[in-house]
Amino acid sequence: MFKKITVFVCLFIWGVNSAVYAQDLRALARVDNDNSTIADLSYREMQVELELSQPIPYRIFTLTKPNRIVFDFKEIDWAGFSSEKTLKTEKVKSLRFGAYQAGWSRMVIELTEPMILDEVEMRTDPDQGNARMVAKFKLSNQDEFNTRSGIREEAGWDLPKPIDVITPKQRQVGDAPLVVVLDPGHGGIDSGARSGGKLEKDLVLQFARELKESLILTGRYKAHMTRDKDEFVSLPARITRARAVGADLFISLHADALKSGWATGTTVYSLSDEASDEASKDLAENQNRADLLAGVDLTQQSDAVATTLMELASVETQSRSDLLADMVVSGVAQSIGRLRKRPHLQAGFTVLKAPDIPSILVELGFMSNERDLINLQNQEWRTKVIEGIILALDTWSVEDAAQGQLLRQ
Repeated sequence: MFKKITVFVCLFIWGVNSAVYAQDLRALARVDNDNSTIADLSYREMQVELELSQPIPYRIFTLTKPNRIVFDFKEIDWAGFSSEKTLKTEKVKSLRFGAYQAGWSRMVIELTEPMILDEVEMRTDPDQGNARMVAKFKLSNQDEFNTRSGIREEAGWDLPKPIDVITPKQRQVGDAPLVVVLDPGHGGIDSGARSGGKLEKDLVLQFARELKESLILTGRYKAHMTRDKDEFVSLPARITRARAVGADLFISLHADALKSGWATGTTVYSLSDEASDEASKDLAENQNRADLLAGVDLTQQSDAVATTLMELASVETQSRSDLLADMVVSGVAQSIGRLRKRPHLQAGFTVLKAPDIPSILVELGFMSNERDLINLQNQEWRTKVIEGIILALDTWSVEDAAQGQLLRQ
């Protein structure tokens, strides 16, 4: 028999009896996907029902542009949970879930039409200790949805704490190991592309770990990663983490999938406000939307921040990034053979907009292409790409240092 506990929206709750306290609540709560659904109650109502192994604190709020419902939970083990099995309604455009920040998980429901919370409760079983969260939503108009929506966290929670003194990073002149920051795309709630049962966030993390180790073993580089586990890191935080370790250069790693059209092979991107082609423009827009769809409210900073950063980006840094991109293309081509027809492209990726750090984005391959997906999982292929990237960095570092020394004279 389940005990009913009613909670108010947006407030953290913790309601358990003495029998539940006797459990080891240090273990993560698990979701039973067989007994969890997001389904219609009627044409005007939708219900989210999650079966959990134990009761946990949670909160619910809504955000606009796009309209979405955000669920935050004390950390959950999402193993076995899937959108395909859970969604049974056309009121939902997309569903994302996963780790969000230390100790917390997030589920984001992007809506096809505005819906507001009608009631929510958590029912706990006093004997077994498991719990069932039931949240009911009803259709509303956009004005009412806008009024009830808003961010429920302090902006910039994942950014490092400010320090009193920041020493400006000097351009490298070849007198010390280069500091390379590797940025495995996506993570946590943001899985990136999916194909053949594989997730982009996992494939690029594996590649980044291998590249980091190879860079360190050369003795010529210090290597860091913006994330070294399956966690969500916002786009601004990735740049901030790179700057915090004194990055000499920044390499973002991805392996996207195209919803339409065809593409294959490794591609290297540098920043430009004008995309090289429509495919590049679409990829950049999808990457830049990741924070938004993960439930981060960007209403106060999107276009304004992008414009400011573009204005701050110096010609010098941009030319260094373009040179780096060209050399990575050349190095990888020497290592694995011929690349695609246009291997160096440009687009407005937010993660490349640091005005003070040469930055590139490497699309290792496209998961929507069967051959590329096989390559991404092949150790020999990954090793060859890594050799090509290190060859490129060796060449770039010498030429970039020479240019830096000329500027100092």
